Amino acid sequence: MNADIPSFREASGRLLPLIEKSLTDAVAFPGIPETTLIRAMRYALLLPGKRLRPLLVLLACEACGGFSAKALPAACAVEMVHAFSLIHDDLPCMDDDDLRRGKPTNHTVFGEAQALLAGDALLALAFRTLAEHLPQGIASSCVHELAQASLAMAGGQSLDMEGFGDNPPRGEIEGMERKKTGALITAALEMGGIVAEASQEHLAALREYGWRIGLAFQIMDDLLDVEGSQEDTGKRVGKDAEKGKRTLPAIIGVERSRKRAEQLIEEACSALEIFQSGSTMLLSLANFIEVP
Repeated sequence: MNADIPSFREASGRLLPLIEKSLTDAVAFPGIPETTLIRAMRYALLLPGKRLRPLLVLLACEACGGFSAKALPAACAVEMVHAFSLIHDDLPCMDDDDLRRGKPTNHTVFGEAQALLAGDALLALAFRTLAEHLPQGIASSCVHELAQASLAMAGGQSLDMEGFGDNPPRGEIEGMERKKTGALITAALEMGGIVAEASQEHLAALREYGWRIGLAFQIMDDLLDVEGSQEDTGKRVGKDAEKGKRTLPAIIGVERSRKRAEQLIEEACSALEIFQSGSTMLLSLANFIEVP
């Protein structure tokens, strides 16, 4: 572990309460009668988690010289899209999971139809949040980035569902995982930069950092599915092998996958050199992604 890690813990302690309050407020819906749909949306969005993506929005905003409080609507929107994707990923027609973050998945609590609708509603709420709570030009740019990431996630999930041949090139697997996981992480960083009105050079650096961190994060998740436990991950493990999924550990092995993740983290940190001292928290977060 890198000595910078305590600074990321400090940032999390400072920013997570703001994120949690904003998410709670976003699904309060005052004056609207409580419905199963609202309960399902709230269950998905407020389920305890690391909040990596909204944290990235706020940290990127700060790295670009902005105020993190102004980026809270973008942070909430990113987490809404993430929650939507998890609901849909867990459905029987997709990954068919019954456990998420140590709790029953949305469809096991509310039924498939309500879970599907809750995901749809969270996706719509994400874009409404951007449109209502950010200045028009910034909102438009953020909507574009979040829509692009949502399309990429759908494309990545489609590739994952279709599967690959027995010996797919590493690049095909990485390309799928960059869409499925890396796209939203990259968008989170870009949206933070957009709120801070960052330069094109800074936005480009955030993109380079983002896709590498996103891919490293997915490789870590794949490794945990091989080597982790349900207690550590909060979800069933070993399911990729059960379904014959072609993940990076499955095609190049555990050790080479671990080295690839470490390489990506190192490259991600190098991409932040343009920020100089302003990237401390993002550097710390990169090192916080522990490769098992």
